[in-house]
Amino acid sequence: MSAKVDFRRPGVLRAHRGREVTVPTKLQKENAAQILAILKEIYPDPECALIHDGPWQLLCATILSAQCTDARVNIVTPALFKRFPTAMSMVAADIAEVEGLVKSTGFYHQKSLSLISMSEDVVERFGGVVPQSLEELTTLRGVGRKTANVLIGVAFGGDGMVVDTHVKRLSRLIGWTKQDDPVKIEQELMALHPKPEWTQLGHRLILHGRAICIANRPKCSECRIKVLCAYGKKK
Repeated sequence: MSAKVDFRRPGVLRAHRGREVTVPTKLQKENAAQILAILKEIYPDPECALIHDGPWQLLCATILSAQCTDARVNIVTPALFKRFPTAMSMVAADIAEVEGLVKSTGFYHQKSLSLISMSEDVVERFGGVVPQSLEELTTLRGVGRKTANVLIGVAFGGDGMVVDTHVKRLSRLIGWTKQDDPVKIEQELMALHPKPEWTQLGHRLILHGRAICIANRPKCSECRIKVLCAYGKKK
């Protein structure tokens, strides 16, 4: 049985808002390393699917990607960024115009508010430059940990463990976590995998979730990690 981590101790991964997660066992780490090695073979050079030019555009695209496919976002953003190419121009935007441009991504009123409010924060608090730390990014309106980690890993070349719907679902099916809270899942994946792997791991799980481990109809018979996966073993 794994022990609980005291995240107040120096040198131990700190949990978000004091949430506790469990320390992975040696066997769990070995399983994770084996699965990761296979995913690296299948998806050797994964990249962010959102088309963007710079951190602010990626921030906008990631906000729009909530409850929407990356493919749909990529259809919408060229016109959006042509009309509003910078954070400063977005600050002055009429919300009705922004809504019209992003309507097909769903939840367009809230997303439009987030785009404008986030841009106001970037301009007024950070001089028009998107901040690079998770702590600062998550102070931007409309930006949570998932979005912040996308920026850290993709735009700034850091180590960000993104937990989207694919990563959450696959992590639970594989047996890497039993958590339902995305923040707890993030912390457990961070404890399970080496830091330099975090960003690419997220990309690989997303690609695997789209190609093989499809929601409600996983192709276990075609999956190369099924013998190491908790759900695959049951199947």
